[in-house]
Amino acid sequence: MAIWHILAICTIVFWGTSFVSTKVLINHGFSAVQIFTIRFAATYLMLLLAGLRHIRFRADTLKDELFFLLGGVTGCTVYFWAENTALTISQSSNVSLIVCTNPLLILLVGVFFFKREKLLPRQIAGSFITFIGMVLVVLNGKFVLKLSPVGDMLAFCSAIAWTIYAYSTEKVRSKYSTLFAIRKIFFYGFITSLPLMALDYFGLGNQGHFVPHHIPWEAFKEPVVILNFLCLCIFSNLFGYLIWNKVMDKLGTVLASNYIFAIPLITMITAAITIGEHISAVAIAGAAAIVTGMIMAEYKKK
Repeated sequence: MAIWHILAICTIVFWGTSFVSTKVLINHGFSAVQIFTIRFAATYLMLLLAGLRHIRFRADTLKDELFFLLGGVTGCTVYFWAENTALTISQSSNVSLIVCTNPLLILLVGVFFFKREKLLPRQIAGSFITFIGMVLVVLNGKFVLKLSPVGDMLAFCSAIAWTIYAYSTEKVRSKYSTLFAIRKIFFYGFITSLPLMALDYFGLGNQGHFVPHHIPWEAFKEPVVILNFLCLCIFSNLFGYLIWNKVMDKLGTVLASNYIFAIPLITMITAAITIGEHISAVAIAGAAAIVTGMIMAEYKKK
């Protein structure tokens, strides 16, 4: 069982560092929509090549196909669109804080709606301690939160979308191979992101005119762009989703999702190493709370 906790930590490291990679690509002229659409397309092609010997394109039933569609829409398109758009409107601390409330949403849905997750009071307390630590890490000593209703609502929609993804794909994840399930999800994520790509191409300018937003293909001449795109496609998408689906199956949706609280911690450490961001004593205290809370939430007596 310990191996699944280790793999969960690896996945969170991949996802925590993805924020820095996305920021680098945005600084090189890519829009948020372009980044996740290209990510979806590249990841789908990788998964297609990986399963080329035993290729299959359709699920067994229409119902299963619809669940894969729902997973692609919620876990890929809506999640990334809402999160990245919120970052352009609201404070990054607000967005990080709201998006990472997702484990609490998963906890509440699992306990009160599906009634399948039986958690001890110690595990619930651990989840809330981890959440408090995540808040401290996000704020990083700057206790200033500026409300932006539209941006904050989009961030909350992102958390809701991931909750729907986590529960809606449970049955199909266990019924089909992980490779097939993730490939289907990324296929539908790519297809449903194309309309957003079209809207992004014909972006509305400040003068009320439609200003085309071309993909800056010339940026791929720079090694840093290629490297960060590969990190997003291979580690965050390919390995991240493949591993995470197995982790949720082995640890349970609620307990596995507690690791999501650590994403701001990983992002903070990565940003400090790569772009020299300051880490305050408050953030260090938050990191300690995250580790303590996660141990409380994950540990079970034999």
